[in-house]
Amino acid sequence: MKSHAIIPVFIPHKGCPHACIFCNQNRITSNEKPVSASEAAGIIEKHLSTLKGRNITIIEAAFYGGSFTGIPIEQQSEYLETARFYKTRGMINRIRLSTRPDYISDEILSNLKSYGVDTIELGVQSFDDEVLEKSNRGHNSAIVYENSRMIQDYGFELGLQLMAGLPGDTLEKDIFSANELVKIKPSIARLYPAIVLEGTELHRMYLAGDYSPLTLKESIGIVVEMYKIISSAGIHVIRAGLKSPDSIKSGSNSHPAFRQLVESEIAKDSLERQLNEALSNKFSFLPPASVRFLSNEKSFQNLVGHGKSNKIYFSEKYPSLKFIYETDNTLADGQYIVK
Repeated sequence: MKSHAIIPVFIPHKGCPHACIFCNQNRITSNEKPVSASEAAGIIEKHLSTLKGRNITIIEAAFYGGSFTGIPIEQQSEYLETARFYKTRGMINRIRLSTRPDYISDEILSNLKSYGVDTIELGVQSFDDEVLEKSNRGHNSAIVYENSRMIQDYGFELGLQLMAGLPGDTLEKDIFSANELVKIKPSIARLYPAIVLEGTELHRMYLAGDYSPLTLKESIGIVVEMYKIISSAGIHVIRAGLKSPDSIKSGSNSHPAFRQLVESEIAKDSLERQLNEALSNKFSFLPPASVRFLSNEKSFQNLVGHGKSNKIYFSEKYPSLKFIYETDNTLADGQYIVK
């Protein structure tokens, strides 16, 4: 059972004058207009009523969907005053928001601090300047390093978001972005494949034949490599893939269980590496041998794979071996062991 709940308050496009080629926040959030500060209170109240009696230890109010720090600071304060009301009364524990890397200043950060904001997430998308330019981001990568450091210096928890498969992108550039993210040492990260949404410049480019989106298999493969780099550095990947509502027409690289597909692939890679190391010792497994795959209970679905994909993979590739899948709750989340 989850002990951490997030109350999302979506403010699509509010505060963002840029038209990034991949962005249509109204379609992503299913909101045609941003909520007001007074409406935000109603959203928080509604969510709090559903969380009663569910043993939730951490409740966050989160302002998503737009560039929060790009709206006038007076409006920022109106939203934040609403959230602070619930935080100071112990009804929520934390406040987070998402924004652009270039909408950060001492004035903004001081104001956010005064209202008790805990986490700031930056939509970085890429550390490659060519990709940023082709995506019409309106800034280069230098501002990401500078303002990430400023956020951390103010004592906020920092989150960075990356997007794979934008125009001009390559696997090598995505790996570079993952490594650059690690250098900044944020606390959390989100990883997304670029998805073609109707009403965006990316959609127009796709229809014109000027852009080819990643396939689902390609998206999974790239995000797997980025996820490994980031998580191995101790940075928590809190999302992989876009949680798409029904209003988004599914593309070839979108999937409702994208994160599990990624984490199942990571589990498979770890298991196969350990298995091959054991098989390299000819005395380790003499057919018919039993091989035990272990994870803790939380990671067990990834151990067996989405739709039991890992079970099918290993049984077909290694027919002379018998595989047993077990739980061991002494193992850490995402730790997979072969015995």
